[in-house]
Amino acid sequence: MSSPDHQDERPARKPTARPALIVLAVLLPFAAAVGVYEWASHVTPDYNAGLFGVNGVDTFELKARLATALLGLAVIQLLLALWMYGRVPGGRPAPKPVRTTHRVIGLLAFLLSLPIAIHCITAYGFETTNARVTIHSSCGCLLYGAFVAKVVVVRSRRLPGWALPLAGSVLICAIGVMWYSAALWVFNGDTLPPV
Repeated sequence: MSSPDHQDERPARKPTARPALIVLAVLLPFAAAVGVYEWASHVTPDYNAGLFGVNGVDTFELKARLATALLGLAVIQLLLALWMYGRVPGGRPAPKPVRTTHRVIGLLAFLLSLPIAIHCITAYGFETTNARVTIHSSCGCLLYGAFVAKVVVVRSRRLPGWALPLAGSVLICAIGVMWYSAALWVFNGDTLPPV
């Protein structure tokens, strides 16, 4: 039997994630992605739906510009996150306002994504007419699942340390693939440049 003095010598343990928290961290993002899919797959497409007063083919250009702004915000988010977590080579520690800026830009990116997504869903639904469109539709669902995952992980200090970079990476990759499969497609004359 060990004495109380020996018990104090053990290293302090980090709180471990409860199984319910892990299930929640998996199920909520999954439910968000499936929810977006279900909504999009049961919509009767309205190809004449407008966006901010713009209709028809002109909505492609508007959404491409909005998506480019969203991609820019995602890149800024990535750079701020790398700075906050000390992953910028030779960089000094990030001051406190960087965290606030990261959160504000994240909120702006989320809000910017909503009119784009709502227009895509109401105008086209979940389409699978070709590989580009299927990938774009699938990434749209994945994007909101990854967003929910990132929010859940950020709010919990009990999930594994790799969970936040994973959720953030999936979110940024989904935005990048969506931009490539739609905005770049529009800017490039309805064709995709080779990867």
